[in-house]
Amino acid sequence: MAAVIWNQALIDKYNINGPRYTSYPTALALHGGFEHQNVFNTLANSSETLSLYIHLPFCHKLCYYCGCNKVITRHQHKADRYLDMLAKEMAIYQPHVAQKQVNQIHMGGGTPTFLTEEQLSRLMTLLQQHFHITDDAELSIEIDPRSCSDEKLKHLRILGFNRVSYGVQDFDKEVQIAINRVQDTDLIAHQVQLSRELGFRSINLDLIYGLPYQQPASFAASIEQVISLNPDRVSLFSYAHLPSRFAGQRKIDDSSLPTAPIKLELLQLGITKFTAAGYQFIGMDHFAKREDELAIAQQQGRLQRNFQGYTTEGQDCMLGIGASSISQIDGVLWQNSKDLPDYYKALKNNQLPVVKGFILSDDDRLRAALISQVICHFELDLNLFTTTWNLDNFWRYFATAKEKLAPFIEDGLVEVDDQSLNVTALGRLWVRSICACFDAYLDNETTMPRYSKVV
Repeated sequence: MAAVIWNQALIDKYNINGPRYTSYPTALALHGGFEHQNVFNTLANSSETLSLYIHLPFCHKLCYYCGCNKVITRHQHKADRYLDMLAKEMAIYQPHVAQKQVNQIHMGGGTPTFLTEEQLSRLMTLLQQHFHITDDAELSIEIDPRSCSDEKLKHLRILGFNRVSYGVQDFDKEVQIAINRVQDTDLIAHQVQLSRELGFRSINLDLIYGLPYQQPASFAASIEQVISLNPDRVSLFSYAHLPSRFAGQRKIDDSSLPTAPIKLELLQLGITKFTAAGYQFIGMDHFAKREDELAIAQQQGRLQRNFQGYTTEGQDCMLGIGASSISQIDGVLWQNSKDLPDYYKALKNNQLPVVKGFILSDDDRLRAALISQVICHFELDLNLFTTTWNLDNFWRYFATAKEKLAPFIEDGLVEVDDQSLNVTALGRLWVRSICACFDAYLDNETTMPRYSKVV
């Protein structure tokens, strides 16, 4: 893939709010009144392959920056009750997935390692009872180093997990104190090394840029520390400060946040240093070693994107289990209740906890395919796309999109002709905005403020 080119004038011009396109339409399009029979009909007619996402919302402590669906508690027994409800949800799905094979499971949160070894064992037993998990399935889990002992990490490996993702965020102590996530550098280094010794086939480290008190010099040191740990993948997320939506963020002093120019400098540091260290810039916020499955999938044109970000599979066959989880299967989206009491109430009544959803139209499906291709591979073969989707003329169908693309074309961010659309090296930072030109639901006045800045 071509290297990213940094241009401050274009940053000033195009650094607007926009979707991350983990789905199309985005989750904002999901609506109430969604009939649960739609879920069962979809599963009956979908492919024989499934990916699972399990949401585990509990955390021992509040990280002030976090915008995830979470429950802060010290009461371990709450996880037992939650597992009871997960069992009920799985039981509802079981008759509808009995003939399907699960080749990918991801556990996120919250903090999945909030669960004890016994609770994790129970969860895996439930999954094995209700789903047919292939022998070579990818099993990944998000880890808070503070809640994962050596014994728990070894237990995860025994349970079959083969991918781990550690939440680092920043190694700088001043930043850690400001976000209420103090964790020792040696602890993270030890767990990464132990993960490697235990045979986990992929290790990811998460960083966040834009956090309070971050400055180029200190963040560069954190990046170098990550590089020294030699993970297979790195996620470099942008912090979106939305205290009106997330109460915990109100504990962060606005004056401590880096200015917009400094935040962009932090991103530039990450892209420059990680690519120089041999990582492939997958796009937006992901980096992977060139021999990693994610990088190879992009090189071979197989990369996909779903609600967990870039992935090698699971784009349109992902079933979400747990409070707030979103499913996307065969052009149908649905989401569970975010509120635990409502989630529990539905399951006690032997009903799916689904509260909203969306069925893609033919137009939605072709736009979803287009956006996925561009955001994953930065190019689109117009002839192939036109043939695949039975269009008479690509640019006639997307006439409005071409008008929106005009400034991007003029500034050299996109190159188009009758055969192809290519995002240039100069335009890779703006792929979200470029994809937004093809979004039929995007309303600049009402929806744009609900999304984060594109870089």
